[in-house]
Amino acid sequence: MSLTDSIPNNVDLGSDKKLLRALEKWQPDFINWWMEMGPDGFQKDEIYLRTAISVDPKGWANYEYVKMPDYRWGIFLTPREGERDIGFGDHAGDKAWNEVPGELRSILRRIIVTQADTEPASVEQQRQLGKTAPSMYDLRNLFQVNVEEGRHLWAMVHLLHQYFGRDGREEAEALLQRRSGHPDTPRILQTFNEKTDDWLSFFMFTMFTDRDGKYQLAALSESGFDPLARATQFMLTEESFHLFTGETGVERIVQRAAELTKLDPNGDARAQGGIDLATIQKWINFWFSSAVELFGGEISSNAADYFATGLKGRFREREKYTEHKALEGVYSMVVPGEQGRLATRDVPLRNAMNEILRDEYVADCERACRKWNHVIKKSGLDVELYIPSRRFNRSMGMYAGQSFAPNGEPISKEHFESMRTKWLPTPEDREYVRSLMTAVHERGKIANWIAPPKQGVDGKPFDWEYVRFAQ
Repeated sequence: MSLTDSIPNNVDLGSDKKLLRALEKWQPDFINWWMEMGPDGFQKDEIYLRTAISVDPKGWANYEYVKMPDYRWGIFLTPREGERDIGFGDHAGDKAWNEVPGELRSILRRIIVTQADTEPASVEQQRQLGKTAPSMYDLRNLFQVNVEEGRHLWAMVHLLHQYFGRDGREEAEALLQRRSGHPDTPRILQTFNEKTDDWLSFFMFTMFTDRDGKYQLAALSESGFDPLARATQFMLTEESFHLFTGETGVERIVQRAAELTKLDPNGDARAQGGIDLATIQKWINFWFSSAVELFGGEISSNAADYFATGLKGRFREREKYTEHKALEGVYSMVVPGEQGRLATRDVPLRNAMNEILRDEYVADCERACRKWNHVIKKSGLDVELYIPSRRFNRSMGMYAGQSFAPNGEPISKEHFESMRTKWLPTPEDREYVRSLMTAVHERGKIANWIAPPKQGVDGKPFDWEYVRFAQ
């Protein structure tokens, strides 16, 4: 691995001068984008950040104080010894590709660009959050997530530059030109255009939206295009911290909500300056229903093509499945039926690949919710949070345009609208949550609406100086 090159890497950039020059040309544009759209107001501060200096299990995380613009964004692929076979689809058993097959060039570029576009988008969505961080620990974690999303962008841009020529370079430039939420140049996927202007939304984003990223990356890590598989495998290593940030962040807000509910004589956490459990449920409903759309249509010919061509597999394809062609099986899917009822339909397995991946995701979210409910139960409250049905509040896929209750039962549009303010955040809810967002940037202190973490970062205590503010 070269850490001394202008771009740290383990892809032997030094031997490909043309590629190195192309990436060095893109690098200042990336820094300009970072300064314009990265965390606002903290670029001169020293942050206790984790930086990848090696890809082996014990050496990829090196902690030190870094000013974010000086972060060593690099290109790292999980090493592989020997040749690898394609694990699924029509080419199962063939040697994995180290170059892009000509017939798959367009489809593969679309997959990489779509994944790449999510990385800078989330940084843009979270640009202002540092100004209202509930603790120095959380401030540091926000910036860790941000710089690693930047590195994930580098991972995808490297693939575009190395394997897609001029088209790839133009796509890489466009990644720095689109803007989250911009009316004319929005990000590709709608979830990445949603506002993330309060910390409850940030934790929901890293819980639900980044968790979608985990499953998309895991499916791509099975890819027959070996550079993509190796790039996403290493991205997954870093992604786990983002999921931890979201899952434990929500858990800490739930814990504090339960504590304040018990403390208040009327059982009103808001009266004690906290976020009540009913409001947390609304945020869950909103962000989960937004994230499940990222998996795509329930019945999808695109997903079938991705699987058939060996570009995108199932979650843990090699570990969980013994039959990797998926030509014969069917998937029993609940679909909208006649007169507003639901029906079950058998769908050819390949056409249900999005839904199979969504199943894994939903089960993971339900696991996390059970942990949150355990926290509530320990407090003595008889309340449970829930993950809504995947049919709830959908604007894409076969459930779009129809109305479902959070438990998935079909309801009339009028019924849904009458319950909207109970199920989803209202402008007043959002204003209330934003009113609590006051920065706590002092060591060892934390906002009233969230519980402190069980432990700090890198074995350090909660009151560690995670950020050294510039004078």
